[in-house]
Amino acid sequence: MSLNRPLGQCIRHTRHERLLHVPYRTFATTTEPPSTPEASPPPTPPSSDATPTHRYNPNLVHTPRMEKKLLAAQNQYPIGSRRRRAALATSTNIPFSQLPYQCFQEARKVLRHDRTEKVKEIEGMRQRITRLEARAGEGVESEAERKQREHRLRGMRKRLDDWKILADVNDPLVKKKFEDGMGDMNKPIYRHLSDLQWRSYKRRVLMQRITQMNVVPDVLQSIDPTYSTEIRFSDFHKVPHGEFVHSLFSEKPPVLTIQPYNQGERLVTISIVNPDVPNVGRDAFDYRCHFLACNVKVSPTNTTIDLAKLDPETQILQEWLPPHVQKGLPYQRHAIFTLEQDPATLNTVSASSAGTLDLSAMKTHEPKWAERDNFILRSFVDKLRLKPVGVDLFRAKFDDGTSEVMQRAGVMGGDVEFRRKRVEPLPYQRLKGSRFR
Repeated sequence: MSLNRPLGQCIRHTRHERLLHVPYRTFATTTEPPSTPEASPPPTPPSSDATPTHRYNPNLVHTPRMEKKLLAAQNQYPIGSRRRRAALATSTNIPFSQLPYQCFQEARKVLRHDRTEKVKEIEGMRQRITRLEARAGEGVESEAERKQREHRLRGMRKRLDDWKILADVNDPLVKKKFEDGMGDMNKPIYRHLSDLQWRSYKRRVLMQRITQMNVVPDVLQSIDPTYSTEIRFSDFHKVPHGEFVHSLFSEKPPVLTIQPYNQGERLVTISIVNPDVPNVGRDAFDYRCHFLACNVKVSPTNTTIDLAKLDPETQILQEWLPPHVQKGLPYQRHAIFTLEQDPATLNTVSASSAGTLDLSAMKTHEPKWAERDNFILRSFVDKLRLKPVGVDLFRAKFDDGTSEVMQRAGVMGGDVEFRRKRVEPLPYQRLKGSRFR
């Protein structure tokens, strides 16, 4: 009988619990006269100067949709990494160093103890470097002894930078500051983290592009880039490696971002070469230099270079020539090379004691460097003993603005159209019937 108890309980319940709060209406025996609708006030039109009430916080938006709305409504970019903004939006306002996690705080104690030992090693290395530098003024030393002392100093300074990196590489506060984009590139730890981040993905994409599009070995035999290079034109935030750029955008000189990852300020040479200039007479392709500038200063904190603002007397050897591809031609590659001017290996014929290149001497001894056509970058690098340290690439093709750009730049041939040479088929020859017997 125990099996019938649930059934009996269900029968005894005349009304379900979910129906107790449902409103119901009873049947009436008389009809109710229809009620006259009340006149509703007309809607007020929105005022033209009304501002949206909702504003997005650039420190808290953490989804792609909210980031787009922030940029469209307030013309602002999000601050810091997306992981940081998501953590701030979903947690209380507690400082990162005071997070109430026991494992986290115990790990920080271990890291502080390890950092204390590293700081002692750093102080000892600094004292040894100071003592070795003081020996230079004690007495007369030979050339071999001077070179040996400088070699030891370079090794000790390199070891000092390594100790500085090891002291902070595991610090969570340092990593948080780096991910938020607030790292100081004057410090070795942030240069080290930036270099690792660039080599993990962006450098691989760059090497893939210049290898697939045969920039190496068409322009230079080989290159091992150690500087990251980005290019921006007027209306582009950033041009990806190998992207097509419209001729109206590339009419003005670009803005380069050259980021070195080692300490100190240095001089570089910037060259933009097109290896796809057609030579109809030889049925081949030649080189053309679209821009050439020397003695450009870059450092870990000074990375933005506007090619339109360089000094034409002491820096620019060849002015900017807008990329132009005539109708009927395939796309053309424009390779951007960053060449480091090392004073120790620089050619002394065209260089001064400070490591700068003398443009007037270059034009006198090597006038071909001032010519655009048939510019061989290999010969330029070998002659001046430059070191390729950075590379980038963009492409150009014929579009609706090419003719206007060529006319404004004073380049002839804007109305010329290239056509492929027609290959005549072989004449048809009837085979002899005896071959089929």
